[in-house]
Amino acid sequence: MRKSGQIILFPFPQANLAAGKTRPALLLGKLPGPYGDWLICMISSQLHQYIKDFDEIVGTDDPDFDNSGLKTPSVIRVGRVAVVEESILLGAVGEIDADRLKRIKENLSDWLNKS
Repeated sequence: MRKSGQIILFPFPQANLAAGKTRPALLLGKLPGPYGDWLICMISSQLHQYIKDFDEIVGTDDPDFDNSGLKTPSVIRVGRVAVVEESILLGAVGEIDADRLKRIKENLSDWLNKS
């Protein structure tokens, strides 16, 4: 069963909508309604893409790194979001802790409320 905070694999498209590679993504939340859609955000091992006070870095020293299923330090890219049907999500590899998930959602919410 899927839940917010899980890290799943997903064929994430590039920003120009070209086909992308299968990459890890974070399940932010299931959208309301009967469609089974999820709001997700991309995770990248390219730490230079980190945006201070917006994205989250999951490092090997973090308490939730082992449970995350990530293989290397990675950045959860809060600004790279998508809505996808649950049926195209691939398997879950792990999950982040509740405090980190809350911070990520607050960063996204704060940014949306400023715009």
